[in-house]
Amino acid sequence: MKLVVVSAGLSVPSSTRLLADRLAAAVGRETEVQVEVVELRDLAVEIAHNFTNGFPGRKLAAALEAVTEADGLIAVTPVFTASYSGLFKSFFDVLDKEALVGKPVLVAATGGTGRHSLVLEHALRPLFAYLRAVVVPTGVYAASEDWGAEGLEDRIERAAGELAGLMKGLSGTKPQRSDDLQVIPFAEQLARLSAP
Repeated sequence: MKLVVVSAGLSVPSSTRLLADRLAAAVGRETEVQVEVVELRDLAVEIAHNFTNGFPGRKLAAALEAVTEADGLIAVTPVFTASYSGLFKSFFDVLDKEALVGKPVLVAATGGTGRHSLVLEHALRPLFAYLRAVVVPTGVYAASEDWGAEGLEDRIERAAGELAGLMKGLSGTKPQRSDDLQVIPFAEQLARLSAP
C-alpha cells in the first residue's frame, strides 16, 4: 500500500517534518506501506504559478499524482495565525476536488503552544471533510513542550493504528456481531452516501 505524507514545514530541520516522519513510521509498524513524502516548501513557486497560469509544473504534477494515487494520506502543517499555513491550503486548493474522496487521512499540526491544539478540529478536519476524505478520529497536535513529554507518542501510535486500520479495511478485523447484521466498512458507507 502507498502512504503519502504531505509536510508543510518551512524550516530545516522542521518540527512539522519530524512529526510527519514519526507518524509515517508508526503506520509502518502497523502495516506494510511504501512511504512517499511531499515537502510543500519545495513546491511553493510551482503552486503559485499554478494559480496564475492554471498548469502545474513537473514537480507539483508529480506530487498531486502521488496524493491522488495514495491508499492513505498523512497531512501535517505548522500553525499560522490559529489555522493551517497558507502554503498547506494552497496545495489542497490546486489538488483535483475529487482526489481525496473516500481516502483515509490522518491530520496533524505543530505549534509553539498547546493553546492552538483545536486547529485540528476547527480548521483541518473541516477542510478534509469538505474534500470528502475519511479523517481518522485521532488527530495529533505537537506543541513545543510536547516533544519528549508523555502523551505525544501514545497519540501518534493511536492515530497511526486508526489510519492503518482504514487503509487495510476494517471489515475483516471487526468481531462478528450477529448473523442478521451486515457489517459495512465506514469508507464504503461514506462512498454510498456521496454517490449521486
